[in-house]
Amino acid sequence: MADPAPHPFQQCVASLEVGGESFTYYNPLKLNDPRYERLPFSIRVLLESAVRNCDNFQVHPKDVENILSWEEAQTKAVEVPFRPARVILQDFTGVPAVVDFAAMRDAVKRLGGDPSKINPVCPADLVIDHSVQVDVSRSQDALQQNQKLEFQRNQERFQFLKWGAKALRNMLIVPPGSGIVHQVNLEYLGRVVFNTDGTLYPDSLVGTDSHTTMINGLGILGWGVGGIEAEAVMLGQAISMVLPQVVGYRITGQLNQLVTSTDVVLTITKHLRQVGVVGKFVEFFGPGVSQLSIADRATISNMCPEYGATVGYFPVDDMSMVYLKQTNRDEKKLEYIEAYLKACKMYRDFNNADQDPTFTQIVELDLSTVVPSVSGPKRPHDRVPVSDMKHDFQQCLDNKVSFKGFAIPKEKQSGAIPFTYDDKEYALNHGSVVIAAITSCTNTSNPSVMLGAGLLAKKAVEAGLTVKPYIKTSLSPGSGVVTYYLQESGVTPYLKQLGFDIVGYGCMTCIGNSGPLPEPVAEAVEKGDLVAVGVLSGNRNFEGRIHPLTRANYLASPPLVIAYAIAGTVSIDFETEPLGKTAEGKEIFLRDVWPTRAEIQEVERKNVVPAMFKDVYARIQDGNEAWNNLEASDSQLYPWDPKSTYIKSPPFFEEMTSEIPSLQPITDAFALLNLGDSVTTDHISPAGSIARNSPAARYLASKGLTPRDFNSYGSRRGNDAVMARGTFANIRLLNKFIGKASPKTCHVPSGDTMDVFDAAVRYREEGQSVIILAGKEYGSGSSRDWAAKGPWMQGIRAVIAESYEHIHRSNLVGMGIIPLQYLPGETAESLGLTGKERFTIQLADDIQPGQTIDVKVNGEERTFKALVRFDTPVELTYFRHGGILNYMVRRMITA
Repeated sequence: MADPAPHPFQQCVASLEVGGESFTYYNPLKLNDPRYERLPFSIRVLLESAVRNCDNFQVHPKDVENILSWEEAQTKAVEVPFRPARVILQDFTGVPAVVDFAAMRDAVKRLGGDPSKINPVCPADLVIDHSVQVDVSRSQDALQQNQKLEFQRNQERFQFLKWGAKALRNMLIVPPGSGIVHQVNLEYLGRVVFNTDGTLYPDSLVGTDSHTTMINGLGILGWGVGGIEAEAVMLGQAISMVLPQVVGYRITGQLNQLVTSTDVVLTITKHLRQVGVVGKFVEFFGPGVSQLSIADRATISNMCPEYGATVGYFPVDDMSMVYLKQTNRDEKKLEYIEAYLKACKMYRDFNNADQDPTFTQIVELDLSTVVPSVSGPKRPHDRVPVSDMKHDFQQCLDNKVSFKGFAIPKEKQSGAIPFTYDDKEYALNHGSVVIAAITSCTNTSNPSVMLGAGLLAKKAVEAGLTVKPYIKTSLSPGSGVVTYYLQESGVTPYLKQLGFDIVGYGCMTCIGNSGPLPEPVAEAVEKGDLVAVGVLSGNRNFEGRIHPLTRANYLASPPLVIAYAIAGTVSIDFETEPLGKTAEGKEIFLRDVWPTRAEIQEVERKNVVPAMFKDVYARIQDGNEAWNNLEASDSQLYPWDPKSTYIKSPPFFEEMTSEIPSLQPITDAFALLNLGDSVTTDHISPAGSIARNSPAARYLASKGLTPRDFNSYGSRRGNDAVMARGTFANIRLLNKFIGKASPKTCHVPSGDTMDVFDAAVRYREEGQSVIILAGKEYGSGSSRDWAAKGPWMQGIRAVIAESYEHIHRSNLVGMGIIPLQYLPGETAESLGLTGKERFTIQLADDIQPGQTIDVKVNGEERTFKALVRFDTPVELTYFRHGGILNYMVRRMITA
């Protein structure tokens, strides 16, 4: 047998001695190329991966040269491959990934292959954090009750995941009740540098959640991809990406004593939205970075999807090493992490301007200019200074319906709606707070803002302030460490007195698992058609996401969440209006109870210690009693239960053969939907509670379930029948065919108005193809694989939009749906399209990335050109196979 070919970059192999141990690594400095040290640190990670993984198959020497030539290539849409070190998943997206692996095993066996080959090739970590809801709050046993309900609702899903943990090699599953995926990743799973059999290389990852970017705060390059693409990476495929531009974000100055890291990230989010960084990397540098803790940086990196970048990267520095030590990482690992990164010049000194690389452009922020802020009422980048909040909310009531408007007539703005709660009389107005949630890894990973909330609660309680009992308050930490240091610092009793009992360890309110409002509150909101408010320390506040009855939702720091809960309204000027009064009648203002950064840092220094992290994470894989008592099958193929309403074998491979199908035209298709701008994956993908009058509810009822057992869409992502019916079922979906927010559409041939799924079924029964028309930023928001799988299930063959969110566009391709884009300056309106035409789309057999094609309207009546958004040859390959999973099955059969 011939010897294997030598590695194309064998000259880059180097050795390293640390603490008596010998390591090898690929050192890009051995390329002896002066361009390396001018590269942004984030691009250096891509380069190292290309050098190390160069195999003349997935990665070629030309790819290394392209990355080295980043300064010239960044504006030329050059495609490069990237092999992440690992994949991270949460259970909402992880369950369908494991379902697909199980279905792929069935398909491989049916087509004559070995199903045991279907396993994650690179390490995959799955954290169960999306299933728990705030069913119970403001109760000493809220945590236990919510966890009990979580297991009752999700037993089938959890049993299935335990099967996956047994059957699939190279996959770690973190049980429910452990924390939020991104916080667990930051505090425990993040390696910073991998050590595989003595070879060192940078930790990097992709995840099935947009906020995977949080890990960039620790110097680990990672971002969110579609679940479909993540599965391919798990199967050993490189990501095909366009070499990005890198915006350098220079931070200077120091924060005001009364400002939090949340205020910083909301300021950066609005700023970078204005700059325009979609599809780009953002890399932070400058002396101000050294003033930010790793938790502060992680908060900024977490909201990267909200400012639109692919990553928001902070290279590793001394502060990173301090954090690794604080979180109880192994001392020996810390030694080789620092030595390796310094040897490769991937270790940063933010006070040394000589290390500053070349950037595409540079923007700046002086931290001293940051003021207390919130964002809302419908988008995370609509920042509002707290000092302007009362005026801004009033303007939102007055403005026409928009991202900053509700169009409430003046005569309907002042009336209060009375109601009775626990035998006491209350009243709600526009602006009344009905949900106040300290939630989301964005902020619960940061001890400074969590302890700030606790100190504010202490001062407020001592001043005699309270929170009205009907407000749904909750505290859902991202890990057990938070509970530990809140207790040790002595602030837990004060949080509880204000109603902020711990309700669970998971995403909860941030992803719409806010649970029901008290019935009298819900009735008052509906009776008055009120713009009720949710205030949360999360990262997303798109309309309809947090709760169907909170039309306005504001992102805020945990201390501000408590402040607005005490106030009971967002229509307040904290500078001139008191939070409340003491028993003696003395007015208490927010400034009287607000803790300074110095106060917070002193408490943090005393109470956030490595022993906490050691204790919590030593037990993280043990699970709780309910998890450990679950029984799961030991079989290689999953034994599907035809009666299950949670886990179902998907139809993706039912008609698949071992041969690649020919390209089929889309002829005389109808538009299933005619959509406008900023249609998010929340609008498309099933999420939140299952409405009782929805197609999904009717399906579950037909299976004998009652509404109390419907659970959430997220919990049923493993059942395609439910998910297909929940696609485009968001009550805030604005379809031009209907003219108002509604999960309905028009069946064009008949003119009938019906649920979107029912219309899709009717078109299919009539033998008609369907497409979607959309505006700008189609598919923005969180990465959701069902935002592509659901449309495929509804028979959608193509989308024609003005622009796309990059992950969602990739997911459409991954499901075999054609993403078409109007030419610059053209829209459906400018082309005179009403959406009620019929569309014919024909792709040539030799179609290439970036080509334009003709779209025929009403037969030969007229034609317009559209750009085919297959951006790389790899994407085109996936499409020809009918999707990325079909490609992988055929590849496994022939391997």
